[in-house]
Amino acid sequence: MSNPDPVSGYRAYDQPPTGPRPYPRDQAGARRAALAIHTIADIAAGFLGLWILLHLLGANEASVFVEFVHGTADWLAWWSQDIFTMDTEGLRVLLNYGLPAVLYLLVGHGIAARLNRA
Repeated sequence: MSNPDPVSGYRAYDQPPTGPRPYPRDQAGARRAALAIHTIADIAAGFLGLWILLHLLGANEASVFVEFVHGTADWLAWWSQDIFTMDTEGLRVLLNYGLPAVLYLLVGHGIAARLNRA
């Protein structure tokens, strides 16, 4: 007996299909896009977290670096400005800049994970 298959001409169940995929997908491109989205979300959250830290530590706001970080954080958190209006300045900055940082991380990492899985 030369052919051990039960029925010749049919492939066994445990073997992957040999033909081309119906919709070929560029796995490397999806992974690069996921990495880019992941990195952008991390950088955005990093700027927001850095501004919170600099503000709470009382950094010199006349410094060029602190002005750059503050301007970038304001640009990233434009949509969440003054959602929370507290009397305590530190708590207000923490909440108004912390909320977008957390959302950027959650959304960016979620999209990246979805791209890596698909």
